Amino acid sequence: MAEGMTKFLLVAGAGCAALVLAFFAFSRPWYFTSQTYLGGLILLEFLIAAVWFYRRVFFPVVIVAFLLAGVDLPVGAVWTAARWLFLAVGALAGTFIVLKNRQHHFGAFHAVACFAVLTALMSATVSRYPNVALLKVLSLFLLLLYCGTGARIAVAGREDRFFSGLLLGCEVFVGATAALYLLGIEAMGNPNSLGAVMGVVGAPILLWGFLMGGEPTVRHRRGVLFALSMYLGFVSHSRAGLAAAFVSCGLLCLALRRYKMFIQGLMILVIVLAATAIVRPEVITSMTSSVLYKGADQEQGILASRQSPWHIAMDNIKEHPWFGTGLGTTADGGDADQPQGRFSSSSNVTSENGSSYLSIISGVGILGAIPSLFLLVMLVAKVFRTVGFMRRGANAAHAAIPLAMVMVAGIVHAAFEDWMFAPGNYLCVFFWSLAFILIDVTRFSPSPALPRNWPALTMPQAVNGAASAQ
Repeated sequence: MAEGMTKFLLVAGAGCAALVLAFFAFSRPWYFTSQTYLGGLILLEFLIAAVWFYRRVFFPVVIVAFLLAGVDLPVGAVWTAARWLFLAVGALAGTFIVLKNRQHHFGAFHAVACFAVLTALMSATVSRYPNVALLKVLSLFLLLLYCGTGARIAVAGREDRFFSGLLLGCEVFVGATAALYLLGIEAMGNPNSLGAVMGVVGAPILLWGFLMGGEPTVRHRRGVLFALSMYLGFVSHSRAGLAAAFVSCGLLCLALRRYKMFIQGLMILVIVLAATAIVRPEVITSMTSSVLYKGADQEQGILASRQSPWHIAMDNIKEHPWFGTGLGTTADGGDADQPQGRFSSSSNVTSENGSSYLSIISGVGILGAIPSLFLLVMLVAKVFRTVGFMRRGANAAHAAIPLAMVMVAGIVHAAFEDWMFAPGNYLCVFFWSLAFILIDVTRFSPSPALPRNWPALTMPQAVNGAASAQ
């Protein structure tokens, strides 16, 4: 009855909106000749349609909105502001659905996430840029609220379709990025962003899809796209992206006992590097300089390029040890009274500390970073539990596996890049959405053995049923 009433109200609202639009079309036709008004109207209609099909489409819509806001393409300017509208609507709609249905469990992980927002709010009150810090805290609150409601709603009861869509989305994204790169268009804007998405998202998910098996054509397609993601990672010269890809993919192969594939991958890499060194030795010399040392003096070590932002972060921590400088802000920026952007922060007040972990400590202080540390510890514990299941069952058809591998890649990558606690970053939105989903997927009884002949992605239903039976 309640669902029918909701749909009736939505239909009635749509009818009233159509009448209002017809009135404006006759009385103020110039509204419909403005690109701004027309674009806003189309965006509003798209948002209403996404809310109507909330469970099926809103999660990919949010991810795409933040991704488009971060790419170096003409559409990026529009989505810089629109992404926050979609995130806010998604968080509010998800909260309403969760409170209405009361089917989702909230535990320690979700409580700690709330404390992370509260400590960030405390640090914002002592920031040199309180307005900017408060907006950052609001963004973090909306992100975690959506992850705790909307992202989980997108998966619950439809794991097969969600993870199939996740795989397909990664395939389309890597293929499109590679095609644009071949055309000379660097869609991600800079090499570090390209390496980040390929190392944290593309490589581990596509390798998992390849290990899932299936029809030969599908398996070969995913294998080619995985190779493309690794190639783009090498092209980006991003050490953090390459490290994330190697660690997550290596752990995936070893945990699933795919030792032969692991050794074959290492041999292919060695052969390619050896052949390149023989045919074109200058390429190896150039890669050594640009990848390992980032153009710095080799005597200073491979982390020479990171020393400056790390030192700045450490100085900020020493000056503001307990409550930090404010989430996402710095203590020594420009004039605090100068105008700031409405939907993005000026570079003179935001922090770029070269590490997500130093960034969060610098932003909210040692006390404020404790909840964030607990969140990461809980994620690492879930990753270890998932790896244990993988070792015992050696079966790739489990929904927790790609989530755990993305967590591993993200945790490794975030040690060298500042994005994990930056709510406006598409990688941050993707990482924390999957983190909350991982908490749900791994809520199973202790250590059941994984049968080898399971159909793809049926573990969550079987596990939830066993847990409810207890």
